[in-house]
Amino acid sequence: MKQIQQSPDNAAPFLAMAALSAVFMGTIGVIAKYAQLSAETVTFYRLFFGAAMMLGYLLVIRKASLLWCWPSWRVLINGGFLAGFIVFYIQAMEHTSMANAIMTIYLAPVVASVFAHLFLSEKLSASAMGLILTALFGFAMMMEFRLEFGGSQDALGMTYAGLAMLCYAGFIIINRATPAHVHVYARSWYQMLIGALCMAPLMLQQQQVIAPAQWGWLLAAGLIPGFLAILFAVIALRELPSATFGTLAYLEPIAVVTFGWALFDQALSPLQIAGCGLIMCSGIAQAVLTQRRNAAISGQVCSVAQG
Repeated sequence: MKQIQQSPDNAAPFLAMAALSAVFMGTIGVIAKYAQLSAETVTFYRLFFGAAMMLGYLLVIRKASLLWCWPSWRVLINGGFLAGFIVFYIQAMEHTSMANAIMTIYLAPVVASVFAHLFLSEKLSASAMGLILTALFGFAMMMEFRLEFGGSQDALGMTYAGLAMLCYAGFIIINRATPAHVHVYARSWYQMLIGALCMAPLMLQQQQVIAPAQWGWLLAAGLIPGFLAILFAVIALRELPSATFGTLAYLEPIAVVTFGWALFDQALSPLQIAGCGLIMCSGIAQAVLTQRRNAAISGQVCSVAQG
C-alpha cells in the first residue's frame, strides 16, 4: 500500500514560537527608548545584527549552504516590508500616542487574514472570525474605546501607523505565499539582510555618533526583536494559518503595556486590564482550536492509511 504522509499533529511548538515572537517584537519600543537613537539607526542595526546572528547560527549548525539559493522575489520584497514596518512603527510612536499607533498597526493581522481568505484559500471559519473580532474588541478596551487626534503631529503619526500596518500585513501575507523550497532559515536571513540594505542609506544620512552604552542596546535590538523574533515569526507563519498567527500577534501590545507598567510606571485602568485578559483568552482559544483541528486531520489521514 502506498504510504500517505501525515501532517504534523502537534502545533504547540509553532504556537509557542508565534507567542514568543510577539513578545520579543514588543521589546523594540523599550530598546529604542533606552538607546535614544533615530528610528532609522535602530531599525538598521536591528536588522543588520539580526542577519549577522542568523549567519553565525547557520555556520555553527553547519547549514550555511541553505543560503546558496535564489530566495525568490517575494522574499526580497518582504525584506522591504519588514524594514518599512519597523521604521514606520517607531516613527508613529514618536509622533502620536501609543494608543493611536497600536490601534492602527494591529489592524494588520485582520487585513492579512481577510486577504488570505479571499486569495490564498485559507477559508475563515466562523470561530476564527469570531476570535479575531473578540481580540479587536479587547484591544479597543485596552485603548478605553478612544482614538484621539491632537493636531498635525497626530495626523503625521497616524500616517506612519497606517504605513506600518500595510507593511506588516504584507509581511504576513507574503510569508504565507513564499515558495516551499526556500528554507525558513534562508528566508529569515534574506529578509533581514534586504531590510538592513534598504535602511542603510537612511541611517547614514542621520550621521549619528553612537556611544559605547548605546551599542549594547543596538546588539540587544539585533538579538531579541531582530534575530529571535523574526526567525520565530517566519517559522510560525510557515506552519500556522494567518488567522491563528494574527490572533497570537495581539500578545505584542500586551507585552508593550506590561513593559510600560513594569519599567516606566504606566498604570493600567480596570478596563485596560480586562481588555488584556480578553485578548489572552482569544489567543488561547485560537491555539486550542488549531490543536484540535490538526489532531482531527491527523486522525483522518491515519484512518485512510490503515484502510
